[in-house]
Amino acid sequence: MAKSDQNPDTQKYPNVEAHRAKGDWNPLWDTFFELDADFLEAYLAFRSVPQNHGPLPQKYKELILIAINAATTHLYGPGVRRHMQNAISAGASKEEILETIQLTTVMGIHSCNLAIPILMEEIAKSKNSLEE
Repeated sequence: MAKSDQNPDTQKYPNVEAHRAKGDWNPLWDTFFELDADFLEAYLAFRSVPQNHGPLPQKYKELILIAINAATTHLYGPGVRRHMQNAISAGASKEEILETIQLTTVMGIHSCNLAIPILMEEIAKSKNSLEE
């Protein structure tokens, strides 16, 4: 159990709890929470504004987040995977996700090296879950 789960002040951090509850949680944030919970809460509140109030449909938000996480300047595989799962759940097709990856390559081909293997794994997993 993370230190933050034991802390009676967790109600003081609604954005932390919301991100945990919806599965949009980076495990590194556990340590960040221990170091400076107030800063993490403020960051997650800032990060949540377009997710909670923006006009874009969720599918497009997830496609953009895939591009950000797969971008050569970021290359964050766990984020690519999480947002691909969310995009598939929001109705994105394999072709739409692939085009997002392809558009990201404008920054460098490394985006494909990271994201295409993850796409194939996530499509296979989503097909398997539909068959069960």
